[in-house]
Amino acid sequence: MEKFKKHWEIQHNWQLVFPFFGVLALGYSAFKISNAFLKSYGLILTIIASVAIFFLLLKLTLIIFKKLEKKWILDYKWEMIRVFIVFAITGSSSLYIGRPIIKLLGITKENLNPLLYWVLFIIIGLIFYQILLVTFGWLFGQFKFFWEFEKKMLKRFGLKRFLD
Repeated sequence: MEKFKKHWEIQHNWQLVFPFFGVLALGYSAFKISNAFLKSYGLILTIIASVAIFFLLLKLTLIIFKKLEKKWILDYKWEMIRVFIVFAITGSSSLYIGRPIIKLLGITKENLNPLLYWVLFIIIGLIFYQILLVTFGWLFGQFKFFWEFEKKMLKRFGLKRFLD
């Protein structure tokens, strides 16, 4: 455990919460992926596939961490896990918020061209994504990182004049 704490630069035991939830979420994602493809083949095969997918996702995540470690400016390595958790929660939440909003506006696939529906759905999702990213970043103690990330993203969208 000390080797793990040293590698991820964990000074306090409460910081172990983020790697724990990260591994838990990775396991859940692996199970959902394998269950989507192997649901009809039985639980045993789904669990075996979940374990294999889990290790593949873990390897991929660690490779991404190594690449982003140089790009993102964070104080400690364990904060990268916290940043990834914020991105995951924000992405899911923006869809859950976007769906009721688009229904509230009376926009459905039935009363609108499907292509236009999906374009509007993505635009509404992106708007809420921007707001939620900074909000969840603040809740997870990474406001400064996500505010800088948000400013970069808005500049890429051509909205630089609203930031000055």
